[in-house]
Amino acid sequence: MMDKSVSIDSISDSLISFLKQNDYSSISILVDENTEQHCLPFITDLEDYELIRIKSGEINKTLTTCGHIWQEMTDAGLDRHSLLINLGGGVIGDMGGFCAATYKRGIDFVNIPTTLLSMVDASVGGKLGIDFGPFKNHIGLFQSPKAVLIDPVFLRTLPKRQLRSGFAEVIKHALITGVEDWAKIISFDFENEDLKSLIERAVEIKSNVVAQDWKEQGLRKTLNFGHTIGHAIESYHLDKSDVNVLHGEAVAAGMICELYLSEKIGFGCDQKKGIEIYILEIYGKISINEDDFSAIAKLATQDKKNEKGEIRGVLLKSIGDPSIDSVISKEQILQSLRHYKSLDI
Repeated sequence: MMDKSVSIDSISDSLISFLKQNDYSSISILVDENTEQHCLPFITDLEDYELIRIKSGEINKTLTTCGHIWQEMTDAGLDRHSLLINLGGGVIGDMGGFCAATYKRGIDFVNIPTTLLSMVDASVGGKLGIDFGPFKNHIGLFQSPKAVLIDPVFLRTLPKRQLRSGFAEVIKHALITGVEDWAKIISFDFENEDLKSLIERAVEIKSNVVAQDWKEQGLRKTLNFGHTIGHAIESYHLDKSDVNVLHGEAVAAGMICELYLSEKIGFGCDQKKGIEIYILEIYGKISINEDDFSAIAKLATQDKKNEKGEIRGVLLKSIGDPSIDSVISKEQILQSLRHYKSLDI
């Protein structure tokens, strides 16, 4: 069952309906230069609000940007009965929610996700946070938005590469859920079919998992399949101007690496090769040099799932049967990266 706070509808209808049910003293909308230009015009029925502007990109998901947001909220006179609307992708949802949850010990916030990635994953589940140095989402907390208002109309504003990035999380959901969902994904015409049904199913999957394990003590960890190595790859490339790696692209690479490790430790997912081919056909390969491998493996030592100095990841016994808290060594990560690099496209 999908979280009742999540709405998939026309943004004009859902936002106005939400505001009629809630009386706020003031409203601010957090945007970056892209969502201000391309997405804010869809918010047609809301007139009385303040804009808070930040620069786009994961590289700006920092405490420094939070300081700017908090200052803008203060200057706008937001009180504890105010509302912050996060209009954007995962960066804005994560950081805007973090700022709202900590401003004056917490004010309400609403996520209006504008990317496929944030619609199917980042905006649902209440994980908020910012990056700290090279470590993704290193500082954060759990706090649910008052509502998540999803309208696929925003996807019209996205380039195909950004859509593909979001689709990686849909692939992950299918792999950890079961063969039925996986069969639907591999037959889905991503370029031409309506994405609404895809979004609804992805939100349903994540909502069900989160409802059973809010603080990620067990089941919710399965949602991190592909992320232990994927986050390390993404973090390593954050400050590399010559190689731009999107979150979904890194997770796609991470899923291939973690499938390889699943086989190496004896799980032997019988569809491993087919999954690899499917992912590579969509995403190609990230250019990673052998000299980069050690630094990527080192970044994985700071993964939030780790315990007692051990790298803990999610491996796949078979489609729909993930294994949480699997211990992964740095040497195994190096082996998986070598495997990834060796694959033919």
